[in-house]
Amino acid sequence: MAMNHLQTILESSALLAGCMQSGCMQAGCMLAVAGAMVVGTAAAGAAAADEPVRIIHSQPSHVIANSQVELAVTSLGGHMSPVTFFRDTAQPVNPYYVSPWQFDPPAAMPVPVLVPLRGDFFCMPFGGNTDEVGGERHPPHGEVAGSAWQHLGTKHSGPVTSVTLALDTTVRRGRVTKELSLVEGHNIVYSKHTIEGFAGPVPLGHHATLAMPDKEGSVRISTSSIRFGMTYPGVFSDPGKGEYQRLLPGARFTNLNKVPVGWKGAPDADLSRLPGQTGFADLIQLINQPWEQTKGPAWTTATFADAGYVWFSLKDPDVLRTTVFWMENHGRHGHPWNGRNNCLGLEDVTAYFADGLAASVKDNLLTKEGIPTCLVLREDRPTTVNYIQGAVRVSAGFDIVARIEFAPGQMTLISGNGGRVTVPVRHEFLRTGSL
Repeated sequence: MAMNHLQTILESSALLAGCMQSGCMQAGCMLAVAGAMVVGTAAAGAAAADEPVRIIHSQPSHVIANSQVELAVTSLGGHMSPVTFFRDTAQPVNPYYVSPWQFDPPAAMPVPVLVPLRGDFFCMPFGGNTDEVGGERHPPHGEVAGSAWQHLGTKHSGPVTSVTLALDTTVRRGRVTKELSLVEGHNIVYSKHTIEGFAGPVPLGHHATLAMPDKEGSVRISTSSIRFGMTYPGVFSDPGKGEYQRLLPGARFTNLNKVPVGWKGAPDADLSRLPGQTGFADLIQLINQPWEQTKGPAWTTATFADAGYVWFSLKDPDVLRTTVFWMENHGRHGHPWNGRNNCLGLEDVTAYFADGLAASVKDNLLTKEGIPTCLVLREDRPTTVNYIQGAVRVSAGFDIVARIEFAPGQMTLISGNGGRVTVPVRHEFLRTGSL
C-alpha cells in the first residue's frame, strides 16, 4: 500500500507541474491535485522504515548514505537536497538550500522547477526558455528539472555507494541518466549525467544552490582564474513584478570584489562577501579559463567561517565553461518568493546567462568573444557531464580560499592568510567518469 500512496504523490506532483506548464490554472484542478498530494504524503509518511523512498520537505526522495555523507534526491526534478556532510561528527554540515514553500500548504507554482526547488539539480536546456526554438518549447531549466525521474537502483561496490535515476525527455527526445555517488572517507558527492539522444545544440549544467545566513558579507566566495565576469545585460529583477536588483546591467569586471552597481556614484559591490545588501536579487556570469591554462579542474568555493567549513565545486571547464551566480537576498516579492528567499546559486554551466535555449544557440555577447554558450550533442554518441561537490572542515581564522593545489587523489585548499587543509578527492573523475 505504501508504494501505491507514493505513486499517488508522484503522479499528483507531475500533474501539478504539467498543469502549470500548459497554463491550466483552474481552481478545481489545482485543489484536486493538492488534495491528492496531502493525502498521499500523510499515508506514505506512515510507510515502513525500510521504504526505499522517503517524503522529505514535501517531496518523495531517494536517500543514500555512507559514514560521512547522507544525501536525498527528489523523484520530481532530481533535486539533490538535503545533503549532510560530516554526519559522523558532533557538528554535521548541511549547506544546501530548500525553498521555503516546501513547508507551506500545497499551492500552484508558476513553473514546474519551482515545485521541488532545492539544492543542486541538472538543467537542460539551462535557463528560462521563454522562446520557442525550431518547434521546441522547453520549460524553465528543461524537463529534467521538473519531471518525474525513474529510480533504476541503488548499489554498493567496495567503498562506493550510488543511486541511479533516469528520465526520458519528450520535447526533444532523449534519455538522461543521473548517477550520484559517495566514496567512503570522502565528504563529497560525485555526479554523473549521461545524455543519449537529445541531438543538437543545448545549454546545460548544474544549479547548485546554497542556503545563506542572514549576516551580510559573512560568506567568502572565490573561484579559480577567470577571463572576465559580466552582470546580466538586461533587467534581471523587474520592479513591476515586485523584484529588485542593484547591479548595473551589462557591466564587465575582472574581480569579484569590484562589480559596478546601478546607482550613480555608489561604490562597487564586493561579491566575494555574500550575502550582499538585503532586498535584492541579481545575476552575474563568470567565464572560466580552459583546462589547458589552469592545468586542472576549475573550482568555486564558499567559506562559511562562522560555521567552520568550506563548500566547494569542481568541474572540467572545457565542458562547463562558465559559472552563473544567482544572488537572491529577499529581493523577490511575488508568489512563491514573498520576500523570504535568501540563497546563493553557484551554477556551473555552458549557457548564455539564464536566458535559455534561444539566447544560447544564437550569436550573443559571449559567442562574439569566442565563448561557446551551448554544447552540440550527437545522437550517435552519449555525452557525459561529470561534477564534484563537497565540504571541508577549516579551523578558526581560515578566511577565503586563495588557491587550490591538486595532487593525485587529493587537493589542498590554501587560504588568503596562509592556512592549509588537505582532503581526499578523486578529482580525476571529472575526466574519467570512474571512481
